[in-house]
Formats: sequence, structure tokens, C-alpha cells
Amino acid sequence: MIYSRQQLEALEDRALAPYGIRSKDSQGRAIPEDEPRFRTVFQRDRDRILHTTAFRRLEYKTQVFIISEGDYYRTRLTHTLEVAQIGRTIARALGANEDLVEATCLAHDLGHSPFGHSGEAILDALMEDHGGFDHNKQSLRIVTELENRYPEFSGLNLTWETREGIVKHETEYDISDASAYNPELRGHLEAQIANIADELAYSAHDLDDGLRSGMITTSMLAGIALWEMVLESVGLRPADLDELSRHRLIRRLIGLEISNMVETTSQRLKKSGVQSVEDLQRLDHNVAAFSGEMGSQNRQLKDFLYANLYRHPRVVRMQAKAERVIRDIFAAYQREPAMLPHHIQKEIERVGLERTICDYIAGMTDRYAVEEHSKLLDPTVGP
Repeated sequence: MIYSRQQLEALEDRALAPYGIRSKDSQGRAIPEDEPRFRTVFQRDRDRILHTTAFRRLEYKTQVFIISEGDYYRTRLTHTLEVAQIGRTIARALGANEDLVEATCLAHDLGHSPFGHSGEAILDALMEDHGGFDHNKQSLRIVTELENRYPEFSGLNLTWETREGIVKHETEYDISDASAYNPELRGHLEAQIANIADELAYSAHDLDDGLRSGMITTSMLAGIALWEMVLESVGLRPADLDELSRHRLIRRLIGLEISNMVETTSQRLKKSGVQSVEDLQRLDHNVAAFSGEMGSQNRQLKDFLYANLYRHPRVVRMQAKAERVIRDIFAAYQREPAMLPHHIQKEIERVGLERTICDYIAGMTDRYAVEEHSKLLDPTVGP
């Protein structure tokens, strides 16, 4: 049996909760297109995101550890894939649209600069007088302007709902600016799921990478409520933590958090009485959430990671080097724009010199930025 797009839409209609977005109800694309025979509009969005240059570059962009630290640690790409997997699990359990959640998750970090949040911070400072830099806005620029894959339009021509999910991506590190996407409305449930999947993934996986690196030890985690709870649930002692045990603990941590989030969100949905997508978006609070106790425990873990991993001298040294690399590259291009590749120089007239430089640097991988720094500033390295 072959399932046409219309049949897939009918299956969605039966499977989704009243507040889950149906692909057949999408507000559509900025430029109308004939849709595929065997994919919904959100499946097409997901596929377009997967095939972008920006998505492939995530493989060599930093999560916490730069590439030279080793190939065992998370990159933006592996983080993104893990977020998408967690998001789909949550979406299926809550009756949200899995394909829209997946598309939003896969796109949420497309706009990240090289060298993680330190790279974003230095680019924002360099662009202070030219509109600033924010990776959420950059993700939207990538899918609406910068990806050049279709003769009919710039960007990917994604549906309104996927673009809205990207724009309304929020975590404690990411504040959205949805001025052009119904700012009076909250993110749809699918966007809220993507947001919480992102927070869940980076906390659990940064803990995993911190333990693997040796920057975090089990003795340091004594008294962290979530860690103690996970140890007890698996039946391990800190002294038992070999590599296999670490995998078990991280899996259990993710499982406990997903279960808590799904159960809490289900209760909040029932209490809210929402019966449609618009009902949910007009609430004065997000429905996707952890319980109060789990939220407090997550806060404790995040504070621990900030103090002991993100501010570890080894990580801070990497961040300082990264900031210097980006600052030097930016200044070199400002002094002599002719050093930019010809196809990049063509953008200067359209968006200005500084935004052109910013777009170019933001698209670099960690490795490419380091190599470009050497080419621009080291006279012994060829052009």
C-alpha cells in the first residue's frame, strides 16, 4: 500500500491531540509551491533542513569542547540530533506533530557561530553598532536568505509553523525575538517541546562529556540531587563509575527527565482546558515544563555545570583563544574587504560590510576559523 500526502495528513488528524498542529492546516510557505505526493509539508521542511550546508557544518562546530580536544565529545551536530530524538519522543507521547518538532529541533542551532556561546558573545560585541548577533536570528536568516539552493527563491521557503518554531526558540541562554511572528502568541506546543528537549539534552550530555573529560568527578557531584537520585535508581555507587556505568546513568537521567516532563505537561494541558492550537498559544504560560521539584533539581545541576565545567580553566582557556581568533579575523576583513572570497564580497552592497563579515564568520566551522586565522595573520602560511 502506498500512502499519499493526503492519507498521511488523515493519519495525522486521527493521531494528534486537539492542540497538535496538523500539516494540512499549515499557513503555508512565503512562496507557494506544489507539495510532494508522499510527504507532508513538515516532512519536506525537515528534509530541506537536513540537506543544507549549514546543517553539515554543525559537525565541526563546538558544543563545549573544540574539535582538537578529541572526537569523543559532542559537537553541534550530535547535540542537534540528540535534541531531535528527545523531541520526537516527547511529541509522540503528548500528541504533538513529530515532524514539526523534528524540523524545529534540527534547525534550532543552524545559526550558531564557531566556538559555541563564546563565539556568539564575541560576534555580538563586534556587531554592537551594526544590529548585533544572535544565533536564533541567524538560524532564521539562514533558512530565509542565506542558503542558496533553489532558483525560485532565497533560503528554504519553509512553512510558517517551522519558521515560527525557530523564531520562538527559547532557553535560559536563548531569548527569542518574534516581532514578525505573532509576538502576542506563545510558541506552539511543538516549539515548546523543542525548547525543553534542547535544555534537557545539553544538561545531560554536557554532564556526560564533563565526566568523560575528567573535569568533573563523581566526588564533585556528591549532594547534587539529580545525580544522587539517578545513582540510587540504577543501584550504583560513585566508585563503580566505569564507562559502561556512565552510559547507564546518563540514559537513566534522560529517561527520568523525559518521563517527568511528559507527565507534568500532560497535567498542565488538562488543567488549562485547551482544545486547539490557538487556545494553547494564547495561554499566559508555557505548558511544556518539568515539575517544580524536577525544575529545582535541574537548576542545581545547571549551576553545578556552569561553575565546574563551563568555567573550568581548560574550557575558559579554549574560549579565550576562540574569542581572539574571531576578533582578529573580523578586524582583518574590516581593514581589507578584498580578502573575502568574491562570492562573499558581492553581499556587501546588499547588507553592508559588517553584516557580510558576520554572516561569513558565523558560517565557519571551528577548524576553518583557526585555519583562516593562520592564513590571514601568519606570514609563513600560504593564502
